[in-house]
Amino acid sequence: MATFEYTALDTAGARVSGALGGASEGAVLAELETRNLTPIRVRERRERRSVRRGVSARALASSYIQLGDLLNAGVPVMRSLTLLSRQKSSPKLSAVYRAVAEAVSDGGDLGEAMARRPEVFPRTHIAMVSAGEKGGFLEQVFVRLGAFVQGQAELRSKLMGGMIYPAVLVVFGVAILAVIFGIFIPKFEPLFARLDELPMVTTIVLGFSKLISGYAWLAAIVLALLAGGFVAMRRNPAGARRLAVIRNRLPFIGALSRDIAAARFCRMLGTMETNGVPLIQAMKIARDAAGHVLLEEAIEKAIESVRAGAALAPPLGASGMFAEDTIEMISVGEAAGNVDQVLLNIAGAIERRVDHTFTIGVRLIEPLLLAVIAMVIATVAISLILPMMQLSGAA
Repeated sequence: MATFEYTALDTAGARVSGALGGASEGAVLAELETRNLTPIRVRERRERRSVRRGVSARALASSYIQLGDLLNAGVPVMRSLTLLSRQKSSPKLSAVYRAVAEAVSDGGDLGEAMARRPEVFPRTHIAMVSAGEKGGFLEQVFVRLGAFVQGQAELRSKLMGGMIYPAVLVVFGVAILAVIFGIFIPKFEPLFARLDELPMVTTIVLGFSKLISGYAWLAAIVLALLAGGFVAMRRNPAGARRLAVIRNRLPFIGALSRDIAAARFCRMLGTMETNGVPLIQAMKIARDAAGHVLLEEAIEKAIESVRAGAALAPPLGASGMFAEDTIEMISVGEAAGNVDQVLLNIAGAIERRVDHTFTIGVRLIEPLLLAVIAMVIATVAISLILPMMQLSGAA
């Protein structure tokens, strides 16, 4: 189920805005008519990639697992939602479930009630819950959904945690070198003025020091402009695609970003397929959440292929975003009729490969950064020692 933002006029002619969940734009228009609203604009809302407002992914996953356990134990949906709304571990999430419970008590479906809070419940989750409601396996959906969200949160946490130490090294390294070149080295320049000729390494280091100390403001402006241009380029569709192409061609980062996007797509599509979401709808949602422009284009071609009655694997393979063995597994899964389970197995294999590759990369980056900092400091030391030896010899 997609989420649509609408602007409409009520019976008094007042403009009202809001969001509704629906299988299509036509379904949302029909719902607005039943509410005596005249639609002015209806637009599908794309998956939000921003941080949820005060609700962590782990807390959301835990609430899904609790819902699944309660439903498996025979507790009614309303009673389960009420119990979650009383929990004090996450007040904001409790308030959300309170609002969902009120909407369900008024006669609405659980999926529609969740669709009213898109800042907390992504389209992926809403589609799975709606499918579970219609199919009568809601408890299984919440258990699987909880495991899915928890797995994604753990992978994201591991990737972010692995980058903390290299980031700290970069910040401290830049700060130390800025102090050395901007403050420490200029103090030696008057002392070396007595020499007729300086060693080449000393001349280079002094020149670099003058550049940093004299034009730091210009460097800051240039960096700010570059950062602003990068942000503007990312917000522009054509610019975002160019950046994706460049990133895709980078030796280590390109393969890692492709694998992360492919794993996310396979995990989402496989989970939704397992929970009864129609393939085309599941592919659209997985496309919006893939997080990689080139993969989104490949998925769009695959959607058209599947809609025309063709197979899923060929257009995905033509994109170059998936390894050959992955495409072969998808083809076999389509032929065997268990593509949902195959996609989940592929996601697990890719995630393990990403974990391994990322761990090796981080282990290589740390000593490399230390080596670069040590080489720069050693070069500075040599550039200062050599002219001081000349001065002592002349004395």
